[in-house]
Amino acid sequence: MTFQPSKQVYSGKIREVTLGIGDKAVTIGGKGVFSFHSFEGSIPNPPRIAMEVWDKDPSEDWSAAAKAPFSDVLSDPAAWARKCVDAYGAEIIVVQTKSADPNGDNRAAAEVAATVKKVVDAVDVPVIVWGVANHEKDVDVLKQVAENCSGKRAALCPVEEGDYKQIGAACLGYKQVAVASSPIDVNLAKQLNILLGNLGVSQDDLIIDPTTGGLGYGLEYTYSVMERIVQAALTQEDDKLQQPIIANVANETWKCKESNLSAEDAPELGDPTKRGVLMEAITAVDLLIAGADVVVMRHPEAVKLVKKYIAKMM
Repeated sequence: MTFQPSKQVYSGKIREVTLGIGDKAVTIGGKGVFSFHSFEGSIPNPPRIAMEVWDKDPSEDWSAAAKAPFSDVLSDPAAWARKCVDAYGAEIIVVQTKSADPNGDNRAAAEVAATVKKVVDAVDVPVIVWGVANHEKDVDVLKQVAENCSGKRAALCPVEEGDYKQIGAACLGYKQVAVASSPIDVNLAKQLNILLGNLGVSQDDLIIDPTTGGLGYGLEYTYSVMERIVQAALTQEDDKLQQPIIANVANETWKCKESNLSAEDAPELGDPTKRGVLMEAITAVDLLIAGADVVVMRHPEAVKLVKKYIAKMM
């Protein structure tokens, strides 16, 4: 007699949201069961991996292991994005607008938006634009991005409680997707979704960013909150939490100490490239299990590992 797993009946469903336009548009969400529980019900769209591109040369901030696959394109965001698509099979590109940070380069919003537009024009896959979590600067940058990329169904993030009216209105006006970002709390995530809905943002144009912690740096807290969001959506029919989830994995895992220590500085931790790749891949897999529909990643070898995992689990 073959093993028959027990099955749970789910009363809710995650909504589908489409990113991008044309043949390479990507639809995320749509599952009516927990992640990878295809034996219990329908998962029409597999989880997706987005690859990140910075709008500035990150050489001063990145480890040698992270820079190596992109050493020839780090100073050209558009070429970098094309390499992610052509060489590494990226289905979605995330532009991290690091140059806009007022505590860093503080590049003018128009200049940042123009760089983003070059990336959007350089690839035929969907693009997500990630700000710097400074309300004033993100409003300036993301409003211009929304206008420059009108009709492209780009996703703008983070849309937070302190700036949701301005960025949400830009998403509405230029037909972009809003990524509602809240600080690792189920109730705050729900409240922000309600606020954006009251503003007029359709649930078909809304993604949840519950904020991400990396392996060893808050991963278990992120996992718990993400899992609770999905549980509320699927088993409690919470209409305000039935949105796809994105996790900004690369940004968290590659900035931690363990991902950047060299073999000379920490010989007991083994090969630094393998270490960084595994920290990113493990974080991504954990958050996919918790319920993420999109994970943002950096290193091609980590991407390869997670793609294999998704293929096996689906």
